[in-house]
Amino acid sequence: MYYDDMVFYSFLIGIVMVLGIIWIITEDINAKKRRKEWERKIRNSGIYEVDRMKGSEFEVFLKFLLDSHGYQAQVTKTSGDYGADLVLNTPGKKIVVQAKRYSKKVGVRAVQEIVSAKSYYKADECWVITNNYFTAPAMKLGNSNEVLLIDRDELIEWMLEDREEEGIAK
Repeated sequence: MYYDDMVFYSFLIGIVMVLGIIWIITEDINAKKRRKEWERKIRNSGIYEVDRMKGSEFEVFLKFLLDSHGYQAQVTKTSGDYGADLVLNTPGKKIVVQAKRYSKKVGVRAVQEIVSAKSYYKADECWVITNNYFTAPAMKLGNSNEVLLIDRDELIEWMLEDREEEGIAK
């Protein structure tokens, strides 16, 4: 009788283990599907969705947008990034990008941060990209430091170009 009970409980434990493994695999597959859906949603966002994004989501959005424009974009870690949110690589050129998803105009601090990041990352160029516009002092400082300032209008143009290339909107 004791042996039969052990076989039965071993059998039950085996079934529970198999079901656990199946559950883990299913969760992993579902997590990957959710991640792909989230990435698709970010890539296909319009400017009004961009206006509602968190800063980190905006950085990921820009990564996808810049990747589609031929750059190899990498999002930097959230803290200790030395002023760069993305690093772009092209053959023979490194570009650092400060991403500012703001509800107001972007000021000189963003320009100062990316100029500092350019030196730290030993980059060839530096950009600030925003879903808004730049203050006059920020434009003046950006101009004198050769910082490419990409405002809302140019960002929308890039987004429209991306959509046309993918056949999303014509």
